Amino acid sequence: MDSLLKRISIDPAVCNGKPIIRGKRITVQTVLEFLSAGENIDEILKQYPSLESEDITACLKFASELMNRNYTIQAVS
Repeated sequence: MDSLLKRISIDPAVCNGKPIIRGKRITVQTVLEFLSAGENIDEILKQYPSLESEDITACLKFASELMNRNYTIQAVS
């Protein structure tokens, strides 16, 4: 988890508080969307040369940690 905290941060003043990579204005969501669209790590690194492959791995670990939580959905009336 410590390695995650070095790469992923949340600042309400940057990107509307979305999780970002190493203080850059590149969101975890952006990287995950590229991956879900079929882009590979090398292609993402070409489009975002300031990223490192470890940043992309951290995005995946971050998403995995979020899914490791329990959620409850309540109906809104």
